[in-house]
Amino acid sequence: MKTLYLRIVATTIFVMILSSILAFIISNVYYQYSLKPFNDAKVTKMARDVKTFYENHPEVNKDDYLKSIGQLGYQLYLVDEKERGVFYGGTFRERGLNPDIVKDVLNGHVYHGISHFPSKLFITGFFDNVLANTIGVPIKVNDQTYALFIRPNVEVQFGELRIFFAIILLFTIVLSILFVLVSTRYIVKPIIKLTDATKQLAQGKYNIKLNVKRRDEIGKLASHFSQMARSLEQLEEMRQEFVSNVSHEIQSPLASIQGFSQTLQTENLSEDERQTYLSIIENESRRMSQLSKQLLTLASLDKEENILEKSTFDVAAQMKQVLMMTEWSWREKELAIDMELPSAFIRADEKLLHQVWTNLITNSIKFTENGGSISLRLRKNDGECQIEIKDTGIGISEKDLPHIFNRFYKADKARSRKEGSSGLGLAITKKIVELHGGHIHVESQLGKGTTFIVNLPNCN
Repeated sequence: MKTLYLRIVATTIFVMILSSILAFIISNVYYQYSLKPFNDAKVTKMARDVKTFYENHPEVNKDDYLKSIGQLGYQLYLVDEKERGVFYGGTFRERGLNPDIVKDVLNGHVYHGISHFPSKLFITGFFDNVLANTIGVPIKVNDQTYALFIRPNVEVQFGELRIFFAIILLFTIVLSILFVLVSTRYIVKPIIKLTDATKQLAQGKYNIKLNVKRRDEIGKLASHFSQMARSLEQLEEMRQEFVSNVSHEIQSPLASIQGFSQTLQTENLSEDERQTYLSIIENESRRMSQLSKQLLTLASLDKEENILEKSTFDVAAQMKQVLMMTEWSWREKELAIDMELPSAFIRADEKLLHQVWTNLITNSIKFTENGGSISLRLRKNDGECQIEIKDTGIGISEKDLPHIFNRFYKADKARSRKEGSSGLGLAITKKIVELHGGHIHVESQLGKGTTFIVNLPNCN
């Protein structure tokens, strides 16, 4: 089947047909084992009542009496000892009857043809209009014994009812198929929309709206698909922005290197100018090298697979080591350093956390004016380390604060470019902290300084 619609329709119709066949078989089995003995007993009682009434009223004409019984909805067969028989009521489909059965009834025995009628798969015995499917009783007529065979005339007793049920069954089947065709279209319609939406998504069209208001599994699927489309759209925007930012960050130093390299090829340059231009080329090259390293770091962190090489170490000692490495920078700016770093052992990736403290402390030094101060605090609380790095620097504006962890975001673009910043340091810092199961928070006011608070688990 090429479409889900045809598959559901065909499956539903097949289930309906199979269910009907199984229901008929089960009903037939129920008749054979439960209703057939009951019907045999009921018809036997009727045959005996016919016999008793006639034998108690011999003055009644035999043929007229049996004709009236036949008109009431029964089929009868009266046969004498010479096997001469007369039929009353409706005709039998098959009139063959074993002569031994007739002799046995003439000898005074009751023939239970209904209960002994052979079972067949698709024929309910009650409706099989054959002479063998009767009840036989002996009856006295003018001192002569006859064998009377009787069964209900289904055509007379249930004829209209059978037509009625046949019409009901026919309309049930037709209407069921029609409703299946309509309801299946209702079920499949959202899936068709989803299929069209996936085609649009494959073509790069992410602005997809699915007006599916159902609350079932298909409705949830449509809702999740819409969310996925929005996420992919945001991811595509981030990717394009990332490529644009990387291109911009690379293009700027390349333009400087290219320009100053061409300038250096001129002959009328003084030695001081030449050294200045070479220094600029060196700085721009270093800036490109730093950018490529940070991009490689972000790429490895984004994989998040076996990236962490955890060990147990003293995080306070590590922060002091970073502070010593940057000593020349903060002493040059005459910054006051306030430390409260009690020993605290943490299980984490030592190299990555070293980069976190380097990024945060370097930023504090970079954006704090001469004569300012930087404080470092470490507190332990219920197996968690809280590290606070606070400075009295230029601060971050309220509009820039929510974006500072975004890749390539620079709150002070002129100052950042002068300092050689790529805008990736805080993004890398946040990623490393989150990989360790921690979180980072920033508080800042423009002109009053900035405070970074890092919380890390597995701390003793």
